[in-house]
Amino acid sequence: MSGKINKVVLAYSGGLDTSVIVRWLIETYKCEVVCFAADLGQKEELSGLKEKAINTGASKIYIEDLQEEFARDFVFPALRANALYEGTYLLGTSLARPLIAKRQIEIAKQEGADAVSHGATGKGNDQVRFELTYIALNPAIKIIAAWRDDNWKFNSRKSMIDYAGKNKIPIPLTKAKPYSSDRNLLHISHEGGILEDTWAEAPEDIFVLTKSPEKSPDKPTYVEIDFEKGNPIAVNGKKMSPAKLMDYMNIVGGENGIGRVDMVENRFVGMKSRGVYETPGGTVLWAAHRAVESITMDREVMIMRDSLIPKYAQLAYNGFWYSPEMRSLQTYIDATQENVTGTARMKLYKGNCIVAGRKSPQSLYSEAFATFEKDQVYNQQDATGFIRLNGLRLRIQSILKNKR
Repeated sequence: MSGKINKVVLAYSGGLDTSVIVRWLIETYKCEVVCFAADLGQKEELSGLKEKAINTGASKIYIEDLQEEFARDFVFPALRANALYEGTYLLGTSLARPLIAKRQIEIAKQEGADAVSHGATGKGNDQVRFELTYIALNPAIKIIAAWRDDNWKFNSRKSMIDYAGKNKIPIPLTKAKPYSSDRNLLHISHEGGILEDTWAEAPEDIFVLTKSPEKSPDKPTYVEIDFEKGNPIAVNGKKMSPAKLMDYMNIVGGENGIGRVDMVENRFVGMKSRGVYETPGGTVLWAAHRAVESITMDREVMIMRDSLIPKYAQLAYNGFWYSPEMRSLQTYIDATQENVTGTARMKLYKGNCIVAGRKSPQSLYSEAFATFEKDQVYNQQDATGFIRLNGLRLRIQSILKNKR
């Protein structure tokens, strides 16, 4: 980083990395450091962070509850798109980073800061998500990526712990986990350490949000989820805010062993990485949303929308949440959701999320059309010409092939 830095807003968690980065920024750039900690539903104790940040050298810390904004403006738009990365991952971490970065930029403007910083490593996706958001929202802001900075002098956890001890920086004294976890309202992710062997089954003791299917209840749990224009608004008839609804569904889904995923994904930077995810509430909501769509969306609209799911998920995963292509894509997605209003009844049982029923005042399903009994609205003789016309190219292909 060239040029004088006067004030930095740091994405701060109070863990080892960001605790060290506070002091490192002050020593390296002789600048003022303002910390920002976002509560996205990680259920971690945020009290004490203020004292810790100030004692480490920060001039100020913002601690903000962003759960409702996260659910409403990031998770629900992705749910309306049925977004899945590589057909499996519900994008829990991917959707959280642009919100944190957006708020950092807002605080930087409020504080008159000329730089922002994060503690993401140079191997992962988060560095890209943070920095693409910074660039999109304030291209003039200076970015200090500690792990990629020429002045960064740490090459191991031990070297950081030694530095913290030397500088009397309080760090978590909890037993180090042999893997890395990141939690928010949508999911908890586990990766690295003992999970780097792709042949080894994830040990049961890593799971936090979900019971194992073997230990989940022996009787199924039924829930009814109401949707309005693609957004879940109530469970079992009780209306809830976006964050409270997600929190409730995490409990119900997790109790029934729903939402465990073990995948090897392709990181944006180019390498493959194994991730073990728990997304109990999101998994149920995703399946319920598709159930309501099945009776409310036109066939051709659904085919077109489904063809865009991989692109939507890729944009979110790669950090392009604030790109013009994502804005255009979200506009189209939301247009497809105008009639996605109704209720899905879900049966949750030992890791399985089963659609037990669906209904909607906007339903396109008609028993009169679908019945196998005699009806007055469909002449089965019409299918003869329909099949002949659709089979014409196949007939021609076969005739010409047999003549050769």
